[in-house]
Amino acid sequence: MKKRFVLEGLGCANCAAKMEKAINGLDGVREASVNFITQKLIIEGEDEKMATIIKAAEKIVKDIEPETTMKKA
Repeated sequence: MKKRFVLEGLGCANCAAKMEKAINGLDGVREASVNFITQKLIIEGEDEKMATIIKAAEKIVKDIEPETTMKKA
């Protein structure tokens, strides 16, 4: 399953790279990519774990850049 999100307020390319690395480390994630220019996050992962992955990804985004919000694209 593939989910797309817009990262509103993402202001740091280094933070985007940290988010991508952390989300890729989550259980059930096949591939995650954060594009700083387009402010998009794409997560590809196991269907049955996707709800947990999304919750964990939201926490990672907030921990790294508190002003950033993750919205469905």
